Amino acid sequence: MTLSGTPPEVGDQLPKFKVFDQNNVKVKTANLIGKVTLISVVPDLETPVCTLQTRKFTQQADHYPAAKFCTISNNSIAEQTGWCAAQGVENVDLLSDEELSFGYEMGLYVPNLGNLARSIWIIDDAGKIVYRQIVTEQSDEPNYLEAIEALEKLVPRVDL
Repeated sequence: MTLSGTPPEVGDQLPKFKVFDQNNVKVKTANLIGKVTLISVVPDLETPVCTLQTRKFTQQADHYPAAKFCTISNNSIAEQTGWCAAQGVENVDLLSDEELSFGYEMGLYVPNLGNLARSIWIIDDAGKIVYRQIVTEQSDEPNYLEAIEALEKLVPRVDL
């Protein structure tokens, strides 16, 4: 797949972008800095693999209260809200990149597909990228275990 740019590397600062939360409030890069954050990027929430990826990370979030988990897709806010209602999901931090600010700044927009490349990013509390995983085949799931192990190097797991 051809991406719109060159994604940042581990060690780089998270680029400046803006996305929108479920209340249509602008969320900027600066809003994500200050807490270790796992960013799960999905091409389209309305597909089975994206639903699975979002659910798996949402289920993990409670075990890592010192970290923030969010999912970014270029679905509209209305589509994301509909997905939450259809899935019975309430406590998920979904961010819409319908304007593709995140996609272009991160080099993750896939022009021939019209969506974002499936990927996982972990940033430290200063906004530095400490982990990245870009899935080359959009229909494949990411390596969840590898991402969670990288997260555990920064924040402890809490068993419920």
